[in-house]
Amino acid sequence: MDLQSKIYIAGHRGMVGSAILRNLRNKGYTNFILKTSHELDLRDQKSVNDFFKEYQPEYVFLAAAKVGGIIANNSYRAEFLYDNLMMESNIINAAHQSKVKKLLFLGSSCIYPKFAAQPLKEESLLSDYLEQTNEPYAIAKIAGIKLTEAYRDQYDCNFISAMPTNLYGTGDNYHPQNSHVIPGMIHKFYKAIQENKSEVELWGTGTPMREFMHSDDLAEALVFLMNSYNERQFINIGTGEEVSIKQLAEMIKATTGFKGQIHFDTTKPDGTPRKLMDSSKIKSLGWQPRIGLNDGLERTWGEYQELVK
Repeated sequence: MDLQSKIYIAGHRGMVGSAILRNLRNKGYTNFILKTSHELDLRDQKSVNDFFKEYQPEYVFLAAAKVGGIIANNSYRAEFLYDNLMMESNIINAAHQSKVKKLLFLGSSCIYPKFAAQPLKEESLLSDYLEQTNEPYAIAKIAGIKLTEAYRDQYDCNFISAMPTNLYGTGDNYHPQNSHVIPGMIHKFYKAIQENKSEVELWGTGTPMREFMHSDDLAEALVFLMNSYNERQFINIGTGEEVSIKQLAEMIKATTGFKGQIHFDTTKPDGTPRKLMDSSKIKSLGWQPRIGLNDGLERTWGEYQELVK
């Protein structure tokens, strides 16, 4: 990409999209095409086709998605499958028709089978059954990967895909029911402090192992890939470090200053028991994460406190 290249970031107001936009602006890129969901319904094929014909973007970051935690994924299964299928299908096809120079599709680590060998290698895709609670979202993301591959194979499009690990960071969703684990915990600990509670209740056993990466690290990786990676094989993006949900809860407890106890409701689901990405491929190309989990949690807690003032 040149600094004046026309760049469309689908989902630029979300956590990942906004991180990409910040990263590019910091690097000196200036020519952005940005539309909110109210201005452009990405589920509507005609609207998306008309948008691409009018604006003719050269590079596309496909970061738009309907996302959420275990509760949201399991409660809105139809919407998670339909909305994500429609958005990615419309954008990928329109990008082909308008002959964009390059498209990067953003997937998710949930594409991997529930009991895949750890750490998760790109080759493990479709090797076994998915985690049931987020199967619709995972299927939609797998379809996105396969669409990028199919358009490459049939039309020689330079479409690539990247699979990030679990994310958190600036602009995250702190909704009590629909958030992911880190923002969900931060919200719970904050509420407990405000209400002077002696206990915070969390879902599951606390034993699942998870890897977390700050959205700013992901944005750096995605811009790196857009400028240097042109292969058919999708590529993992992670830190290579993991913690248990219980360890994470203790870290967030310490970060927020909560003085009470943590109780795990073992009647609630855990999700996938372990999810660590093998990110050796992207690291071998020269990218490395920079934001450690402790530093990232401190930064996120500070941003959340500003948000709720």
